[in-house]
Amino acid sequence: MNDLLPGDPRRCVCPGSYDPITMGHLDVITRAASIFEEVIVAVLFNPAKAGTFTPDERVALISESTGHLPNVRAQAFEPQLVVDVCRSVDAGILLKGLRGVTDFEYEWPMALMNAEMAGVETLFMPGDPAMAHYSSSLIRLIASHGADVSAMVPSPVLRPLMDRLRH
Repeated sequence: MNDLLPGDPRRCVCPGSYDPITMGHLDVITRAASIFEEVIVAVLFNPAKAGTFTPDERVALISESTGHLPNVRAQAFEPQLVVDVCRSVDAGILLKGLRGVTDFEYEWPMALMNAEMAGVETLFMPGDPAMAHYSSSLIRLIASHGADVSAMVPSPVLRPLMDRLRH
């Protein structure tokens, strides 16, 4: 184990709101699972914002969507700094998927702050360009207008998403 990292470098945290998980998220998680011994998909949420799915529902949808990846687990976390999430699960790496330059510009200062505050290293993984336009909020929006999003979300997500948006 690397003594320079505060946690296990074989374990990474992939943080996000995952409301809901998309095929873009699943692409990054699947590739992370081929690199790390353990991938923790950390469901972070803002209790002040009404989400489409509860944190527990998000964890269940992620777990169903990643069931074929034995070294991936999803877990919801109370509102806290992502470095505290890394500490709580003894992860040395924070893995962030990037859809494009705008994501990098947003994530870069946070990566520097996380390294300064807690020694947590952030690795950036470029997303599949074919899915660079996928975001949970955009998928929810177009699905709410009846558009077919079946190629944009994992199959376990489609029916619950459409059912939720109808109500």
